[in-house]
Amino acid sequence: MSEKRSSRAVLGAATVAMGLIAGVFYVFACAVMPALDRSDDRTYVEVMRDINVVIQNPVFFLSFLGALALTGVSAWQLRGTAGGRWVTAALVAYGLAFLVTVVFSIPLNDALAAKGDPTALRKHFEDPWVAWNVVRAVLSTLALACLARALTAGRPATGR
Repeated sequence: MSEKRSSRAVLGAATVAMGLIAGVFYVFACAVMPALDRSDDRTYVEVMRDINVVIQNPVFFLSFLGALALTGVSAWQLRGTAGGRWVTAALVAYGLAFLVTVVFSIPLNDALAAKGDPTALRKHFEDPWVAWNVVRAVLSTLALACLARALTAGRPATGR
């Protein structure tokens, strides 16, 4: 495979992985958390605990970590090209989303896993987790848009 084809394949894979992850954060923001908001405290805590356990699976990790790794590799491969700046911007945006996950979301998930009163656990968890998830959704969607733009960078415009 030529170097150019290889770099396009990595960029394409990064874009798909990023789309999957942006979709996960988007669905949580638009559907999962609003639906859980309607639940009583015990149900809310139990379901979020279950989600936090089942999401830790190879398919999710492949996308979550793959989006970061593939975007990093693509940024390296495309450095100095028209699309390289877009991929680097995507890397920065998703790097921030990844950091938000590590610094805020995971500690909140860990705290929710502790034994305790569901009302108190939910009160500590819900608002900050939802807010940080929206940040992750925005950043990963921005990263996806940058990767999509990189796919077309340097190509001549076709006009009629």
